[in-house]
Amino acid sequence: MKRFVLAALTATALATPTLAQRTPPPPPAQVAPEIERLRDAALNDTIAWDIVEGLTTEVGQRLAGTEAEERARQWAVARLTALGFKNVRIEPYRMPVWERGAESAEIVSPFPQKLTLAALGNSAATSAAGLTAEVAVFPSIAAFQSAPDSAIKGRIVYIGNAMPRTQDGSGYGAYGTARFTGPALAAQRGAVAIVIRSIGTDHHRFPHTGTTNFPDGVKPIPAAALSVPDAEQLERIAARGGPVRMKLVLTPRMVGSRESGNVIAEVPGSDPSAGIVLVGGHLDSWDQGTGAIDDASGIAITAAAAKRIMDAGTPRRTIRVVWFGAEEVGGLGGAAYAKAHASERHATASESDFGADRIWRFEVNLPAAALPIADRLQTALAPLGIARGSGLGGDGTDIGPTLKLGTAAIDLNQSGWDYFDTHHTPDDVLDRVDPAALRQNVAAWTAMLAVVANAPEPIDAVRPR
Repeated sequence: MKRFVLAALTATALATPTLAQRTPPPPPAQVAPEIERLRDAALNDTIAWDIVEGLTTEVGQRLAGTEAEERARQWAVARLTALGFKNVRIEPYRMPVWERGAESAEIVSPFPQKLTLAALGNSAATSAAGLTAEVAVFPSIAAFQSAPDSAIKGRIVYIGNAMPRTQDGSGYGAYGTARFTGPALAAQRGAVAIVIRSIGTDHHRFPHTGTTNFPDGVKPIPAAALSVPDAEQLERIAARGGPVRMKLVLTPRMVGSRESGNVIAEVPGSDPSAGIVLVGGHLDSWDQGTGAIDDASGIAITAAAAKRIMDAGTPRRTIRVVWFGAEEVGGLGGAAYAKAHASERHATASESDFGADRIWRFEVNLPAAALPIADRLQTALAPLGIARGSGLGGDGTDIGPTLKLGTAAIDLNQSGWDYFDTHHTPDDVLDRVDPAALRQNVAAWTAMLAVVANAPEPIDAVRPR
């Protein structure tokens, strides 16, 4: 019977023109054996781990504009110089600085209990004694937006969300609105404070901090994120009916203008006219953990890969490694870099700022003449389990301003299944980094740099994304 079915299926396939005449796929693009050797050797890399371990141990948390971020810049210069990079330097700029203070919350009634929360960057302060008010509970940003002002004015607003776990991290953009714009909208509508459900996928009692922004003319209000279990507890209490009153104590402060900066290092190329290959991540971190995932791993991965190219000889294009400052508080380092280097010719820009899990996909935004580079990348990255995506490359806060100038982009996408369990929490520490996954990242970036930095094709400007 099985033979009969197989014969019948074969006959059907041969009789179907679309199956019988299917064109076989083209052969894969060839890559030089040296690239394969560099990629495979990078699977034994120890440099990236040493950078992550050193930065998180010897500096720790690195809030932008603080003394800790300054120590991180000095540490970075010493480490990059010791690794053999050229033209290592700090490019400083000034920025307004926000610092965390005391933070606590408790349900006063109907069921008194303490809650766990963290202030959002740029939050205003309550008095030292705190404020107590009724909570207006909204299960989503949409429910909040559709509510009348009378349900908001004079209250502490709560906005819930249930961010989904996705590989590409797409839930962050959709559900992050509660943090990105919720506090400013609440302030404009007369709320005295706001608490949100943390923008995260975990169920640990660790709140996720992050920046919020109050536009000019909008007076900031106290703003914080509850841990996911505490947010769900608040929702259960509210569902029982009757008013819920909360006491909130937040004492952050703006401390004026201070210095931040970008740390830059280079692997000089043999052809200055071919353009710069820009890679990196951000040196600063939030102040709750030690920033191992976000983003010590990213700067370590890109620097380790660039060193491997440097040790293998002189590439055609200069590779510029940038450890950007002040990313977490608004991408100030990326904006400063683009302004300072707008007159230089950048061939491509790429950043690593999505943790340390394995890379699963790459995407490009290349001019037509340079598309053979993407074909070679597909061949070079496939043995690492990395597929070619169909989207347009060009993701990253720090490289965003440079991409807007028309620079081509290459993205190496890490898996985000677990990233938002740790993102912006006290749990962002060294033991969340998987050494094997870190090495796979270094191998992928090494292969990418070996292909792109030495590509014979011109890489001209593209239409900005």
